[in-house]
Amino acid sequence: MGNMRVVGLLCILAAAAVPAAGQAVDHVALGRAAADARDPAGALRHFEAALGADSTDYEANWRAAIAAIDIGKQTPDSVKSPERDRLYALAERHAHRAVQARLMGADGHFALAAAIGRASLTKSAKERVQRAGEIRIEALKALEIDPRHDGAWHVMGRWHAEIMRLSGVERFFAKNFLGGTVFKKASWAEAERALAKAVEYRPEYIYHRLDLAEVYVDQKKHTQAESQLRAIADLPLSDVMDPQYKRDAAALLARLPAGSGK
Repeated sequence: MGNMRVVGLLCILAAAAVPAAGQAVDHVALGRAAADARDPAGALRHFEAALGADSTDYEANWRAAIAAIDIGKQTPDSVKSPERDRLYALAERHAHRAVQARLMGADGHFALAAAIGRASLTKSAKERVQRAGEIRIEALKALEIDPRHDGAWHVMGRWHAEIMRLSGVERFFAKNFLGGTVFKKASWAEAERALAKAVEYRPEYIYHRLDLAEVYVDQKKHTQAESQLRAIADLPLSDVMDPQYKRDAAALLARLPAGSGK
């Protein structure tokens, strides 16, 4: 009789676990649909509901991280916003859990690189320098797992570009006094190469082309910049920030030297 009671209890527990697993799958699907509809707030609600059923769900965690970033990035970095900073910290926590759930998942490492990058905006200069190394490590891990991961290529491109945009004095100070020796690896050539890879693997994504165009402008390669910026006008909207990115692209195009595309 004792064995029968144990078997019965196990059956009840197994039956209860099936609906919970099913709910997680349903909420992930609904979250993906909301993300595709450029509704990151709705997406985050569904991904967190999925995590309520299974906190270790890999996809729900990394997608929740990206959704939190997409909500937060709508508030400009120049504006003080505790809510945006909370969202970036939330994104980092979800991304860490995704990596813990699946160490060999490229999307988890990409989400963590992106989340650390965004969360770093709220840190001191020393912390930002130190975390720059973490961003690079996570993006490279994603690319080691999936060499065609466009998001990871974009993170690497931005990593190189943002360091190269620092003044010589700032880079010297970071490398010699803040522990940023990894900054020595940054170059415009790598920024351009990485962002070009992002465009190659996802040519319809506006943000890839906009950041690549900005790197071209930084190097005074105006013909190449114009090519990317003109392509953006006809691309479909897929990111919550795409309307703004299109306006940014048009404004940048208007500032290019006359005849640069000739």
